Amino acid sequence: MAETAGVSISTVSLALNHPDRVSPTTRDRVIEAAGELGYRPRATPSSRARLRVERIAVLAPFSSYESYLTRLVGVLDTFGPDDVDVVVLDAPSAAEASSPLLETLPVRGDVDGLLIMGVPLGDKGADRLKRWGLPAVLVDSAHPSFSTVAFDDEEAGHLLAAHLLDRGHDRLAYLHEPQRSGDYVSPAMLRLRGIRRALREAGHDDDACVEMILPGTDFAAARHFAPTLVERSDGPTAVIAHHDVLAAGLLTELRTIGTAVPEAIAIAGFDDGALAEGLGLTTVRQPFVDSGRQAAQILRAQIQTQGQYATRTLLAPELVIRQTT
Repeated sequence: MAETAGVSISTVSLALNHPDRVSPTTRDRVIEAAGELGYRPRATPSSRARLRVERIAVLAPFSSYESYLTRLVGVLDTFGPDDVDVVVLDAPSAAEASSPLLETLPVRGDVDGLLIMGVPLGDKGADRLKRWGLPAVLVDSAHPSFSTVAFDDEEAGHLLAAHLLDRGHDRLAYLHEPQRSGDYVSPAMLRLRGIRRALREAGHDDDACVEMILPGTDFAAARHFAPTLVERSDGPTAVIAHHDVLAAGLLTELRTIGTAVPEAIAIAGFDDGALAEGLGLTTVRQPFVDSGRQAAQILRAQIQTQGQYATRTLLAPELVIRQTT
């Protein structure tokens, strides 16, 4: 394989086992060489013969979004009783491009199946997964060749915006992190689409919602940004944050500087949980645990039938109205 790829044996090892330590070009050459040579790594020999699941991998931006840890609970609920090893792999933020780990997992061959949560799967990665026959299910991501369990982000944005419009707000802001890859439609883009659809239905132009981009995804970034809302001469009367932690950062700082919520600015988020409940935050509830559980059930069925197939499960949002709107 090293000769075919034009690299050293040690580089092949790095590309397969530590893909983040080699360049994308080198990684692609190694993976393509593996496919050209029909390379098959050591298999999990008995599990597939017995149609049993022994090890799965779950790839998600765990360190960027706590919500994926909650989804993992649903995965463990499904696979835990079966004594299945669940390998947890952290990926970059969901706003980034595809993960190097995702590209090399089919070649490494040390798992029976793969759950991809919140990480974009491009056509090149999808082709590799199909070529190697590794069962895979996507959560909060999509590709026509693989089964998907998704939250209806567009309807969630629509629900929240319609609620704010009903409360008399006509200048909205949507606060989210940068979209660093244009290769896929992210949850943020879908929510913005739903927000703008609600505006049009109410007779407003799309520009009645302003996109505000944060440099980060955490509480501190949102808190630092909060005074900007107050200082704008054309400032929004309501802000929709991409998730509740961002909404909490805004709410905390606005209260600190004496801005009345919701009288001066209404604040809403997405996710729902103890944080939102404790702060009295209006939000959209997501069925995190159930999405992980359903995806795991689909993956187990695919592994047991040794097949790859595409289904789509769309989970409905639920608006939770509290004191911040």
